Amino acid sequence: MPPSTDLLQGTLDLLILQTLALGPMHGWGVAQRIQQVSKDVLQIGQGSLYPALHRLEYKGWIQSDWGNSDNNRRAKFYSLTPNGRKQLESELETWERLSSAIGLVLGRVPGASA
Repeated sequence: MPPSTDLLQGTLDLLILQTLALGPMHGWGVAQRIQQVSKDVLQIGQGSLYPALHRLEYKGWIQSDWGNSDNNRRAKFYSLTPNGRKQLESELETWERLSSAIGLVLGRVPGASA
């Protein structure tokens, strides 16, 4: 099993917002999508995911509605709000600035091979 990867504080919110930009998903679907796209590097546990979803909903960045999942079970589906789309853009800009600065400190130039 690969080593655990702890996320920087606030990164989970960005990952959830980006994932929901694709369209409404239930919580388990959000976690699965993040794991799949990250090639199993990022695995979000329920103890982190659901508090983050509730926090984002409280801030008005996502909204939820009950519906049926693919296996016909009741599930809460989350989707971005207009304020959530604005927040996603803001967080993407911050992430780009931060990751570039970290790359400079580490002596790595983005896009260059090591």
